[in-house]
Order: sequence, then structure tokens, then C-alpha cells
Amino acid sequence: MLRFEVSIEDLLRSRFALSPAMDLCSLLRSLAGQNRPLPRVWATRLMPAFERLRRETELDAALALHTPQGGPNFVAPPPRGLNQTWADDLAMIRATPLEAARREFATTATDPSARDPHVRAVLDSTDAVSRIAEAMDQAWHELLATDWPQLRAICERDVVHRVGVIGEHGWATTIESLHPSIAWRAGGIEIGFFPSVGNVRLSGDGLLLIPSVFVGNIAAHLEDPWPRTLVYPARGTAALWGEQETVPQPDALTALVGRARARLLLALDAPASTSHLARSLAMAPGAVGDHLAILRGAGLLVRARSGRSVLYRRTPLGEALVAGSG
Repeated sequence: MLRFEVSIEDLLRSRFALSPAMDLCSLLRSLAGQNRPLPRVWATRLMPAFERLRRETELDAALALHTPQGGPNFVAPPPRGLNQTWADDLAMIRATPLEAARREFATTATDPSARDPHVRAVLDSTDAVSRIAEAMDQAWHELLATDWPQLRAICERDVVHRVGVIGEHGWATTIESLHPSIAWRAGGIEIGFFPSVGNVRLSGDGLLLIPSVFVGNIAAHLEDPWPRTLVYPARGTAALWGEQETVPQPDALTALVGRARARLLLALDAPASTSHLARSLAMAPGAVGDHLAILRGAGLLVRARSGRSVLYRRTPLGEALVAGSG
């Protein structure tokens, strides 16, 4: 069992972030058979490009640094916040000093594939960092970039939901809602199944919380340069993985309000903005805005400003309509 000792100062400094690079690494490990298997439709679509990238780029050198438990820090640098982009991550990867990368090679390149002569030549070269960065950039654009706006929207909506839980129920309930294996006990966060055993003090630096579309369980970063971090499955990814979710059936609701508006009502199990809904449902923003206006006019939704965004949520009438459609 892993336990984080949490002080009041830690709660004040805890925050959320997104990490495109971390999700790219998770996707690459899945495609390489080192991680949770991808849904068949994803694997069928992505595997040809993945195999071609392995032949045509230095992607095998990057893969040789990974294990099912993780990989080197420099290919997935700590994100700074919710606005983190792949361009931000790539710039940090490319800025890694060669000696720092080689220190990580020494501890992470333990897979038998790291002994392949071509892989070894890349890792031993003076431009190893730039060659690995270029391979990862090509992998991003060919394997993940097209889907990222929709996947990012899922993660952003997850954060909106968690912040709402913090406001309504507090941090303890929020932390326990991240995963069934997590419990808040005696001023600390306990993760029951975690392979590492022991206590980790946050020392007033807080906890970084990162939703991910590719992790199946809780993952953690416990060593510098990362802050102490929990990575957890974002809400709404069950459909991505072909898993069964307990959601209302939309048939009756569709007959009443139409398919597009039924999808929007069902999707608003947590507050969301027009842009979040458009990305997560792959709908045109203008169409989403028109449908939301009609649903709001019918008394099924309300809206409120949160920072620079306007978030929609279901009214009690909207909740009753969704519940009755099951």
C-alpha cells in the first residue's frame, strides 16, 4: 500500500494538469504490448502507422526506454497546468541536456530491445535527444493528434467535475472518487493495490492530479523532477475502451427531443462548456450552441460563468427527464 501524508498546506497547493506527452507515452506502450491493450477499433486503425514509424523513424529507441510501469522523465516532462500542449512538451523534451538523458538511459534502457545494435547506436549518439524527440513528434502527429481534441475535452470535463465535487463535498470525497482503490484515512491518501509500499510526505508542495484517457488504474510519480503526482482514469473513457457504462438509454429521450439534443442532455452529467461538448461529442460548435439554447429555453438546462467559460448543467427538470428515459 502507498500512502501520501497530506497537510492543510498540501491541500491549498494541490492542483490539476493535463499531460499530452504522458498520454502519448501510454499509447505507445499499449501499441507495443507493454501496457493495457487498446480497443480493437483503435488498434486496427493505428497499428499500421505505428509499425511504419518503427521502421522509418527512431521510435524503437524511445520504446526501448519504456517498461509496463513507465519510462524516462525527459520524454514526459511534468506539465505546468491545464493548458499544456504537445508543443510545450516537445520543447521541454528537446531542451533536455544530453548528460541528463544519458543518466536516464542508464536506468531505464533495461529491456532486451535496448541491446539491438541500431537502438544502441541511437542511444549512444551525441544527438540522441533530438532523434528521440523527432520520432515522438512524428508519432504524435500520426497516431494521436487527430483524436486529441476529443480526448482532451474528456479530460477537461473531468477536471470541471472534480472541482465541482471539491466545492460541494470537499477534498476527501474528491480524492476517493478518483478510483475505487483510493481512500482518505487519518489525514492521508491511501492506495491499496499500489506496488510501492510506504509513506510519502508532500512537505507542503501539494499533489498534482492528472486525468488520463489511457491509464486503467492509478499511476503515481514519486521522484524528482516531477512533483508528487497521481494519474487517474478520466471520467467518460469507458466508451473509448468498449466498456459498459451505467447510463440511461437514450431511445425515449431521443423520441422526445431529437437525437442530437438527447446526446447533449446525457453528456451533461457534469457541467461543460459549448466547446467541451463539441469536442467530446465530435459535433460542430455552432450546432451545439443552437441545441443548448433550445434546451435552456425549455427549462432543461441552466448556464453559469466559470472563469472565462460558460458552463451548462441540467436543471432538476432535465435530471428528471434523463432519469425517466432509462
